[in-house]
Amino acid sequence: MISSLQTRRQALGLIASAPLVPVFATQGQAASEAFYTPEKFAAAQATGQQILVHVWAGWCPTCKAQEAVLKPLLQKPKYKNLTVLTLDFDVQKDFKASHNIRQQSVLLLFKGKTEVAREIGVTNPASIEAFLDKLAV
Repeated sequence: MISSLQTRRQALGLIASAPLVPVFATQGQAASEAFYTPEKFAAAQATGQQILVHVWAGWCPTCKAQEAVLKPLLQKPKYKNLTVLTLDFDVQKDFKASHNIRQQSVLLLFKGKTEVAREIGVTNPASIEAFLDKLAV
């Protein structure tokens, strides 16, 4: 028979092992946001969408600072056509290898299959907005 202590430990173990992922989604948001999957990325590229990939890690303070800046920026109407994919640095090893990514807190901009720009570790709101504007959305 399982004791309540064992059950609590199992539950805490599950919670502790769950990946921490940023949550941008709010009502009335302009940009379309989702967690990265190879299928979502390929579909967005195939239709020529404008894509922001945020290479993120739950343990990364710079990533959290970027998230705090991106959340209000992405609600601006000028980014309504931007697809935002949050990529877990610790999980998506294939993407990192194919795009030469060696650290977290990377922002990548794509127009369809073409990488337009990339920034690493930037947290200044004006700099991030200027970076997003490279797509001329």
